[in-house]
Amino acid sequence: MTPTNSSALLCTALAVAARGWPVFPLRPDDKRPAGHAEARCPRTGRCGDGHRTPEQRATRNVEHITQCWQAAPYNVGIATGPAGLVVLDLDLPKDDTDTAPPEWAGLADGLDVFAALCEQADARLPTETYTVRTRRGGQHLYFTAPGEKRLRSTGGTLGWKVDTRAWGGYVVAAGSVVGGAPYEVIHDAPPAPLPAWLCDLLTPQPTPAPMPLAELSVRMRNATAYSTAALRGELEKVLSARQGGRNRAVYFAAYALARMIRNGDLTETSVSSELMSGGQSIGLSAAECRTAIRSGLVRGGALEASAA
Repeated sequence: MTPTNSSALLCTALAVAARGWPVFPLRPDDKRPAGHAEARCPRTGRCGDGHRTPEQRATRNVEHITQCWQAAPYNVGIATGPAGLVVLDLDLPKDDTDTAPPEWAGLADGLDVFAALCEQADARLPTETYTVRTRRGGQHLYFTAPGEKRLRSTGGTLGWKVDTRAWGGYVVAAGSVVGGAPYEVIHDAPPAPLPAWLCDLLTPQPTPAPMPLAELSVRMRNATAYSTAALRGELEKVLSARQGGRNRAVYFAAYALARMIRNGDLTETSVSSELMSGGQSIGLSAAECRTAIRSGLVRGGALEASAA
């Protein structure tokens, strides 16, 4: 990079800090943090009392920022947790093989998925908040974090190609250049408060005690033996789902049982109730369960798409 680039990045870092957002250096023309990883920490200097993460090193001190960015043309990272931010990262597919899973079939990217989530929540798309276009054409939507909760960063919790950056994460600031492509502000406004419905979806729920399978027979005593066995089988798949595939397990269970709802062997109410219980018992939120169940039942023909 030229000295002009370095000066521009120093101005970027100072401008971001002036907004009240702590910054730390990223590698030049990269989005990885500068400095050493914890595994190679010398435990000296700034790490004399233990390894300091980028989040811990982030600062708004003008003198420290100036010294750092005069040393090298670092890109600018924003420590979202200390900044009091929750940033939605709406990504694009990486290539033609990176397609939406069945529960998001027909949607093109993270923005489409987020728009669908807004529709399901009966909320409008929050277009008035501070927004940055990423180097690949995705978007970062900035929101102020709720003061009463300490939200953590998530990966895919809300849906396909939708991540969040909060405590434990960071975003690349607008004005940085990665792989020769810039991050650019496309709507310069104060970050809006995080919508309450989004806050609810991002708030970890206490994990209920797993539902004993023996209890299912009592709760389904009015169902036929065949439908009971089918529902039991799908619930066993849900209860045994591993982390990372739990949302999908609920979706496929709903999809599989939709045929029995269409045939009148099971009711939508009973299927939804049991899958809600099963999904929440493995750590999914009520909102995540509702979305997965609804998507599976729609795709399986048990519900009209307009009801999703």
